[in-house]
Amino acid sequence: MSDTLKYLVTGASGQLGGLVIDALLARVPAAEIGALVRRPEAAAPLEAKGVSVRVASYDDPAALEAAFAGVERLLLVSSSEVGKRAAQHENVIGAAKRAGVRFVAYTSILRADRSPLTVLPSEHVATEEALAASGLPYALLRNGWYTENYTMGVPMALEHGGLIGTIGEGRVSSASRADYAEAAAIVLSSDLPATGTVYELAGDTAFNLSEFAAALSELSGKEIAYTDMSFEAYQAALIGAGLPAPVAEMLADSEKGAAQGGLYSQDKSLSTLLGRPTTPWRDTLAAAL
Repeated sequence: MSDTLKYLVTGASGQLGGLVIDALLARVPAAEIGALVRRPEAAAPLEAKGVSVRVASYDDPAALEAAFAGVERLLLVSSSEVGKRAAQHENVIGAAKRAGVRFVAYTSILRADRSPLTVLPSEHVATEEALAASGLPYALLRNGWYTENYTMGVPMALEHGGLIGTIGEGRVSSASRADYAEAAAIVLSSDLPATGTVYELAGDTAFNLSEFAAALSELSGKEIAYTDMSFEAYQAALIGAGLPAPVAEMLADSEKGAAQGGLYSQDKSLSTLLGRPTTPWRDTLAAAL
């Protein structure tokens, strides 16, 4: 393992973190890239790509500090543990400061400080405030919705012949997960932005769920209708489908916020960073099929 690393990506065995590693490998030498994982058994696929792997949990400040030794630029990929994120991210930020990391980019949520969503933004805001208070140079990657958040529900929609939600006519400006990952790699590996720079990142194309259902019908050859439900009925339906209550609440709240414009944006910062249009949602849906 190299003692010094120009770049380290946390959550590197996850869906977003893994794609950031791939995007960095297309831009910089593998020897400059580090991957942070929670479990030692996650190391092998990353090591096979030639990157250095360090092991630490967001819950272990001492292990994080050791993992960050010699790291210049850090990408903090937000934890998947909603409800524990703020404390975990504070552990990461404190360890980065003690280890002498010189720049942190953080994957937040679209318009975190003024979002109509109520479940997800609070921990992102707390992390943004912790970064600002840390004295570390940093940038915020406020990611909008991944198109995959909806395409992962396609098998169930096809099985039941319908889509349900509580989004009304709310529109979602989504991009592919790979688009957001590439943007993170670009910010991390380019001339660093001024500290506190905020990137509001969203897709160039948007849809409502009626349009999504119509596209799914067209692409699959099977008639798929969209049924809009009350917040309470949708949350109950998600729980009935086997989702844990906190997850059901988070998903229902996200759609309720989307109905108020929380997932829609005309900001073109993402395609500007990428130097190309974002991946159209229909392309990601077609690929999922």
